[in-house]
Amino acid sequence: MAVCTMATMHAAVHHHHHPLLHVPPPPRHRARVVVRGAAGTTAATVTSEPDTFSNAFWDYNLLFRSQRAETSDPVQLRVVEGAIPADFPAGTYYLAGPGMFSDDHGSIVHPLDGHGYLRSFRFHPDHGVHYSARYVETAAKSEEKGDGASWRFTHRGPFSVLQGGHRVGNVKVMKNVANTSVLWWGGRLLCLWEGGMPGSTGSGGRTAAATAPWLVEAGLDVATRLLRPILSGVFSMPPKRLLAHYKVDPKRNRLLMVACNAEDMLLPRANFTFYEFDAGFGLVQKREFVLPAHLMIHDWAFTDSHYVVLGNRIKLDIPGSALAMTGTYPMIGALQLDPSKETTPIYLLPRSTEALASGRDWTVPVEAPAQMWSMHVGNAFEEDLGRGGLDIRLHMSACSYEWFQFHRMFGYNWKNKKLDPTFMNAPRGKELLPRLVQVAIELDKRGSCRRCSVKRMSYQWNKPADFPAINPNYANKRSRFIYAGGASGSRKFLPYFPFDSVVKVDVSDGTSRLWSCEGRKFVGEPVFIPTGGGEDHGYVILVEYAVSEDRCNLVVLDARKIGKKSALVAKLQVPKHLTFPMGFHGFWADE
Repeated sequence: MAVCTMATMHAAVHHHHHPLLHVPPPPRHRARVVVRGAAGTTAATVTSEPDTFSNAFWDYNLLFRSQRAETSDPVQLRVVEGAIPADFPAGTYYLAGPGMFSDDHGSIVHPLDGHGYLRSFRFHPDHGVHYSARYVETAAKSEEKGDGASWRFTHRGPFSVLQGGHRVGNVKVMKNVANTSVLWWGGRLLCLWEGGMPGSTGSGGRTAAATAPWLVEAGLDVATRLLRPILSGVFSMPPKRLLAHYKVDPKRNRLLMVACNAEDMLLPRANFTFYEFDAGFGLVQKREFVLPAHLMIHDWAFTDSHYVVLGNRIKLDIPGSALAMTGTYPMIGALQLDPSKETTPIYLLPRSTEALASGRDWTVPVEAPAQMWSMHVGNAFEEDLGRGGLDIRLHMSACSYEWFQFHRMFGYNWKNKKLDPTFMNAPRGKELLPRLVQVAIELDKRGSCRRCSVKRMSYQWNKPADFPAINPNYANKRSRFIYAGGASGSRKFLPYFPFDSVVKVDVSDGTSRLWSCEGRKFVGEPVFIPTGGGEDHGYVILVEYAVSEDRCNLVVLDARKIGKKSALVAKLQVPKHLTFPMGFHGFWADE
């Protein structure tokens, strides 16, 4: 985690060997033609060039091209279509993501190891929208760039292999690049990554620790004591790593965060520490849990009574570990997925005092009747069933264990220094890639699971989708609408990723509506900005990546009109010299 400063913002404060990919030559021209879309969409896509693998390859790779430029002063964006609505609130949209993938000495890193590049779009009713962008000032950035113009990658990072730097025996693995998510809370702007330390817990807060049942695994305690000094002293890993995904509880106006122990990645035991902060960043609750399982967690959820951990099962890969230690294979290759069970463990950990006192054995998970690798959670909530029972719902995205591979995410291939788009566009992509699902868990008054089900969120939408978002005022309560990045399937060689659409799902009846961008363009994560009134009263903002034009556009959609031609209300163009690579997660901060 890193604390960021930006002048225009708020106050400062498995192992496999793969053949080399044949790299096609770049396309010669970029002309395009837009045609009218089918019903229920705003556009369909064709280009004047054939939909060739070469075009697809370079469009994909240009999405992850480094941007070295930063802004010294805010730049006003030009509105190129529509207009900013009069009821659009004042505030700032922050977008985190990597910005630097290649250095000046021949190394290209995995997108997840790219240095954090924070973008800011400030909306002001009288002065339009101003854009700023800067690299997050992390220790790794200071070492690999310093004050000069040249970059030299010295850290391997968990997902990469260095080509031009120190490779064999390089123990600089944990490279905190602060590139995953961003948060404005308690007067501080925080940029988060999966391997950073927890932030200050404040003072004067009360804590409550949950004591785990006795684990008859004394060998794990010995292994922990042996691993910690190696991980911290040799590999410079902090003892705890803060997950990049946080939650905001609007009922209590609290920020919820969770940390894991560094050794959890290598041992069949998972430690979780949940923190809750008030509006001033004072710690008001802390709970600690130990689970007898080898898990990897990316996102998670909460309800009034529980913290919900979606368990992705992993195990140690011994051959991969040996290669990783040499520096000739990504360090993440030390791990592989564990598909030995056809279910997904969901841990309901006590958040409330009542849940803590219930006596339920929270180390025993609810086994969801589907094997899925959880990706992101849009919402979770619980409702009283009467007589002490609870109905818990999760709206989320998940993919197949059959497809997911740590070191090949985004098609990373360190051998030829290019990204292979075919990995993210697998032939069976509809079944394997991320999809939107709803999980329903029914508990009796003793907290025992009566039943658990998993189903698609929409009977109409059966294509890949991820980054589910909701109206933030409906977090932790029943919500009707989910907005997510989706794939229209219009590109022959890029049918599933990158996404080119925003899909709006009505969870109440399973229907869906779609907005798609025109031409050879892609979209990032949607963020909902409420304006008051009903649940879908507000706007969805996202970045459109017009890679064939070397442009980025900020798009504003009317949430109620998604599925209609009038859904797009404004498009603003980022100056060409500031075109940036694909971002990950964003945050809206009201003024």
